[in-house]
Amino acid sequence: KASALIDSVHAEVAAFLGPDGTTASALLPILHALQANFGYIDTNILPQIAERLNISKAEVHGALSFYHDFRSQPGARHKLKICRAEACQSMGCEDLVDYLAQHHGLIADESSALGHLQIENVYCLGNCGLAPAALFDERPMGRVNRQKIDALVQQTRGILS
Repeated sequence: KASALIDSVHAEVAAFLGPDGTTASALLPILHALQANFGYIDTNILPQIAERLNISKAEVHGALSFYHDFRSQPGARHKLKICRAEACQSMGCEDLVDYLAQHHGLIADESSALGHLQIENVYCLGNCGLAPAALFDERPMGRVNRQKIDALVQQTRGILS
């Protein structure tokens, strides 16, 4: 299984490399591709990425740890990103975050116990006119309320899907 992962990583890396075999600027596209394909980036593959790009392991690790969207462990199957910026605060996003914690046991920026839904804080989705705003599995939502939250939680638990 590990060799299949490494082969897949090498294929992903090769897809972004320049003709000379090394392009440090390919690091972020490679990390994004790995995240999209596997759901996370296994830290065991960082040395292979560094070697192929001719950069240090520290540079690869730095990029992985710096950017909020990269995960080094498997995450929940579904993600709900709730905007916590001022416009959404004025329209009740804090109530929604509290509601998720109190009624569903889902705490922002922590994986859920069942692994079905992860809540993430974000600060401005550019959807202020429809506040409170959220992204569910990268699909924008506006005017999010408790009923929409309940429906999403049920859907991610497999009750509605």
